[in-house]
Amino acid sequence: MPGQAQDVIERFWQIQDGGDYTKLVDLFAEDAVVEDVVWGTRRGRDEIMAFMTTMVKEMGERKIHFTIDEICGDDHSCWSRWTMHSPAGTRGGCGIYKVADGKLTYYRDYSDPSEPEEPGA
Repeated sequence: MPGQAQDVIERFWQIQDGGDYTKLVDLFAEDAVVEDVVWGTRRGRDEIMAFMTTMVKEMGERKIHFTIDEICGDDHSCWSRWTMHSPAGTRGGCGIYKVADGKLTYYRDYSDPSEPEEPGA
């Protein structure tokens, strides 16, 4: 049965679908940690806000958006499977999340490796 963590992550993806990542910050606890394989680790809401501000700019310029494929969670943890869409194609990934008292306390993304270029391409 879905729990509080899944509810929070479903809201996370509804907000993210709008493209303004800064609106996600209210979902995070004051001492939350975000680990991103490309952008590094951010600790606390101030650093997370700076990161989300960067994401708005970078994703817009690169014409990248994400769609959610699956979310599953209980009251304390959740995972998602998502697809990144860009002019170069798509790439899959997943996120893991921890939630306490209705706020995200930990978030980490993992993404599939990019497709290798074909020889001679």
